[in-house]
Amino acid sequence: MGRGLQLEPPLSVGRLVRRYKRFLADVETPHGLLTMHCPNTGAMLGCSEPGSEVWFSRSDNPQRKYPHTLEVVCAAAGRVGVNTARANALVEEAIVTERIPELAGYEVLKREARIPDARGRFDFRLSAGDAHCYVEVKNTTLGFGHGLGGFPDAVSERALRHVLALREQVAAGQRAVLVFCVQHTGIRQVTTADHVHPEYGEALRAAVGAGVEVLAYGCEVQPDCIAVTRSLPFDFDATLP
Repeated sequence: MGRGLQLEPPLSVGRLVRRYKRFLADVETPHGLLTMHCPNTGAMLGCSEPGSEVWFSRSDNPQRKYPHTLEVVCAAAGRVGVNTARANALVEEAIVTERIPELAGYEVLKREARIPDARGRFDFRLSAGDAHCYVEVKNTTLGFGHGLGGFPDAVSERALRHVLALREQVAAGQRAVLVFCVQHTGIRQVTTADHVHPEYGEALRAAVGAGVEVLAYGCEVQPDCIAVTRSLPFDFDATLP
């Protein structure tokens, strides 16, 4: 793929036994059963089936209780990047290399930007002089089938707060953009998962009506590289299979 997050060494392969306690997963490997960190706070609907092929990384940090990290689940509908911590890095790399043209042309990129006049932080603030663009990134892995995916996969009050905060920035005269980073190779279109968190869908519709922009970008997922590669359509009215 060339660009993207280069994974060195490439991810190792195992077989998922179970995901439990939100942040743990047992994986069968050629070297035996490993308990590893599962960096995903969502429900992982459709991408946590026991027996699925999974890819994982290993950290050399001696302070970690679980040195291995679950990175990718090979689900029936596609490869799914379940490490939500990678979404920001994927989008940042794509912004810097101008593979997200809607966010090109800014001079400064600041990570973890404080939300003006409120608690919390946005993932990025892009700046050109006095003009700012606040960007919030959401990792998207929920597939409904037939190429349709949605967000969120669990009730998320934090995600709801970010939508409201983005709307406030538009009201204050700044640009605000929500980016769905789709680490699911089987998803070709994105919508809101209203049946999972209806208040989120309602809030995002109102925010878009007020001027918040929504982008969706899909990723290629390989053992040695994950990269944002393509723009995907976002449609509130997409019909679930």
